[in-house]
Amino acid sequence: MRRVVVTGIGALTPIGNTFAAYTEGLINGVSGANLITKFDPTHFKTKFACELKDFDIEEHMHRKEARRIDPFSQYALVVAEEAMTDSGIDLESVDLDRFGVIWGSGIGGFKTIEEDVEQATSSEIPRYSPFLIPKLITDIAPGHISIKYGLRGLNYATVSACASASHAIINATDYIRFNRADLIMCGGSEAAVTKAGVGGFSSMKALSSRNDDPGAASRPFDADRDGFVLGEGAGGLLLEELEHAKARGAKIYAEVVGVGMSADAHHITAPHPEGLGASNVMKYALKDAGLSTSDVDYLNVHGTSTPLGDIAETKAIGKVFGEDAYDLNISSTKSMTGHLLGAAGAVEAIAGIVAINRSIVPPTINHHTKDPNIDPKLNLTLNKAQEKEVNIAMSNTFGFGGHNTTVIFKKF
Repeated sequence: MRRVVVTGIGALTPIGNTFAAYTEGLINGVSGANLITKFDPTHFKTKFACELKDFDIEEHMHRKEARRIDPFSQYALVVAEEAMTDSGIDLESVDLDRFGVIWGSGIGGFKTIEEDVEQATSSEIPRYSPFLIPKLITDIAPGHISIKYGLRGLNYATVSACASASHAIINATDYIRFNRADLIMCGGSEAAVTKAGVGGFSSMKALSSRNDDPGAASRPFDADRDGFVLGEGAGGLLLEELEHAKARGAKIYAEVVGVGMSADAHHITAPHPEGLGASNVMKYALKDAGLSTSDVDYLNVHGTSTPLGDIAETKAIGKVFGEDAYDLNISSTKSMTGHLLGAAGAVEAIAGIVAINRSIVPPTINHHTKDPNIDPKLNLTLNKAQEKEVNIAMSNTFGFGGHNTTVIFKKF
């Protein structure tokens, strides 16, 4: 079976608009949450989110082009460009028929749907934009990436709520392993900080309503957590077959050594209370990688800061790792970025790769009060990054519908 490595990275997040800036935000424990600026949140229960900061799409594409592309696709193009540049790839020297794109988004063109429906229903004669469908469909993001770079290999979207980007990474890994492609741009993007996005999640009672202190609202594992903080952005990884990467002298960030997928088969939004699907998916990934639990140095958890989810995931960790759980560093970087939904799996996979390359574990910030339902012996890397040699990093991502994914990276 062929080996798969990461040779390019791009990031656009609420704590940094590039891979380098995101890295520094992670290490320094920066919170990306603040009051919403994209619309007037006065009448909403939750008035804050993790928005992108100082981001201008016109620095990346012409205004006319941007108007025809939903923000989730804009974000995808931005991080794909950074990952391409970072990889040093010469597109004229590779087989573009074997260069694919797999991209995840949980919702797709949310802003486009919201704006067009509002406009169409505000007059007696409904009028819809001719760009409505091409802007909103989730598969359009990988389509845009392939068109921009002339990538003629496999091309499609993965949609599994918050596990979407992780499924993209997993599928890309397997296609390269089994010789269906040599290179695949993969990852995910989401642009759900809209009136419908905030209103919908808020009505589910899924969002934190800590409006008096937004920066400290995302607090995974804390006894006083009251829901997740909605985020936006994207993460992209260029995956490449090892020998192909070596032949062109590519820098290699890490090797993808294990992937796993499972289902809770329990509830459309709530996790299995004992973390059954979560424990299964970690076991599958470890088996795929040929690793034991004692080999793992860092686990970037799904850790959304919801009352049920954090408990279920820590129970699953205990089941899988046993006593080895206490030698792990565990952290939830959603405490900083908020929850990027369909982009979360890619952005958090990058956090694991950062830990490997920088020998430092990003923290779980905003932790003040221990939850008696969470094992106190777990090292949750609270409030401050910890220096540590990280050879193996694991990333968990779970989605509404009971979708569970785990990806394992190894120092190369």
